[in-house]
Amino acid sequence: MNLKIERLNNTLMREISMILQTEIKDNDIKFVTLTAVKTTSDLSYSKVYVTCLDDENRSKIMKALNNASGFIRKILADRVEVRHIPKLEFVFDESISYGQKIEEKIKEIHLEEEKKG
Repeated sequence: MNLKIERLNNTLMREISMILQTEIKDNDIKFVTLTAVKTTSDLSYSKVYVTCLDDENRSKIMKALNNASGFIRKILADRVEVRHIPKLEFVFDESISYGQKIEEKIKEIHLEEEKKG
């Protein structure tokens, strides 16, 4: 990956995390954890991968995040030294729940093997 894009991803992740903690007034959004930011090579779009503890309100939280993306971009424009702030798209990160499912399956296999052997 391009070093410039990687640096921008790290900066965006840090700044968006700070904005979500300090600037956003919506309490649902405050307990969101950013897992990654991936920016396109032309620096026009960034996918912000997030996860949250409250799975029941996930769709509500994702809708609120995507609605707040314009506000977040406005604050980022003041904080980040980039000619053009990429458009933000918030995406729920399924990899953590996927990893937990795999871990549970492995534990089940080990338990079955212990019962047989």
